[in-house]
Amino acid sequence: MIIDEHKVYTPQETSALLRISDSTFRRLIRKGVLRAAKIGGQYRVLGKHILKLLNPNLPGKVKEVFNKVREEL
Repeated sequence: MIIDEHKVYTPQETSALLRISDSTFRRLIRKGVLRAAKIGGQYRVLGKHILKLLNPNLPGKVKEVFNKVREEL
């Protein structure tokens, strides 16, 4: 599946793209690893933030937090 950096994704779409559970999705947002906006009581994620998360060259702090979250699973 191709992720469009300008498209807005729902939590379900984002979870499916990243192959993570809903609770992990919320944890990534809470820890600041994944940026999301709450619109109408539901999170929305820009495709560019998903791509940034998947990029292996993540900035240092974000990469550390992401690895810490993955270890908790």
